Formats: sequence, C-alpha cells, structure tokens
Amino acid sequence: MQPALSLELIEARRGAVPILGPLTLQVFAGETVAITGPSGIGKTTLLRILAGLHDQWRGRLDLPGRVAMVFQEPTLLPWRSALENITLTAGCSEPEALTALQDVELADKARAYPGALSLGQQRRLALARAFARQPQVLLMDEAFVSLDPALAHEMMALFERLRLARPLATVMVTHVVEEAARLATRQLRLQGRPAVLAG
Repeated sequence: MQPALSLELIEARRGAVPILGPLTLQVFAGETVAITGPSGIGKTTLLRILAGLHDQWRGRLDLPGRVAMVFQEPTLLPWRSALENITLTAGCSEPEALTALQDVELADKARAYPGALSLGQQRRLALARAFARQPQVLLMDEAFVSLDPALAHEMMALFERLRLARPLATVMVTHVVEEAARLATRQLRLQGRPAVLAG
C-alpha cells in the first residue's frame, strides 16, 4: 500500500537558522497523525513544507493527491459570502458548496459574510472549505485553538464525522494533549534543536 504522503527531510531553515533536522514521515489513507511538541519547535514549519508554503528546505516530498489545509486562523475572504468562500477557493460548484455547508450545519449562512459569523461558525466554514476540495491529504494547524472547551469538543466531533465518510490521510499539529489523544491514530513528537521526530 502506497502512502498518501511521504517526506524525507534533510533539513529546514528559517533564514540562517536550522529549524528541522533529518526526519522521515509517511502517512497512509485513513490515518490521522498528530504532530506535537513545544511552541516554536517547528511544527508549523513542517506542516508548511507539506503544504508547499515553505521553500527553505532540502529533501524529497511525494504527495501525489489533492491537499487541503486548515490554518490556525480561519483565513476567510471577508468580502465574499460563505458560499463563495468555498466555490472560489475549493474550485467546486455551488451545489457542491451548499452540500459542504450542510455537512457543517451552516446551510442557512450561505449568503452571510465571514464578519457576520461567530468564531465557531468561521471555523466550521474553514473545515467545510477544506473538505469541499475532496482532498486525499488534509493538513490541520491548531485548527481548534482559541475555542472554549465546549466549542472545541463540538468542532472535534464535527471533524470526526466528516473524516469518517472519507478515506483521507490527515496530519494535524496540536499542543493539546487531549486533542491528540482523541483524534489521532498515531502521535509523533518534535524535539531537539534542530527538531527531529520521535514516536
């Protein structure tokens, strides 16, 4: 069985500073891998390498399928409706976008703008947008940060439901132990300077 994602990293830098050292990461369809570690260790840098958003690295990345990313902040288009935030960025039709909104219980907010949505609703919209791309690989960077415990629980339950219907590979960065324990099928920790992965 071929992995949905395979990374053989030699090193990653931020300017002249080495952030990540040699590491290997493979993730298979149906897996959710949590990347943990202290703040500033390089978790987001690793995720940005996988997303193609960080260019100061050496190694080999094999990621043949579609990729979607959910950022720490919802990163929505404030001048576009919830529906347009999906159709324009996920490249799907309006009916497909409406289905994605229904999946996260936001169908009644299709014409609303992000500024009129609560933080929880914005996070739901960001999830809907990611899943609307029908990705083979989903990258999540502290996707449930800054939410109160009840809302974080609600968002994790929503993610579990969406994931159940799709055989995708997920890499999630989190510093919340409970979140990793609940959602991940496998946990890896970044540690050291420059950081490397430990099981």
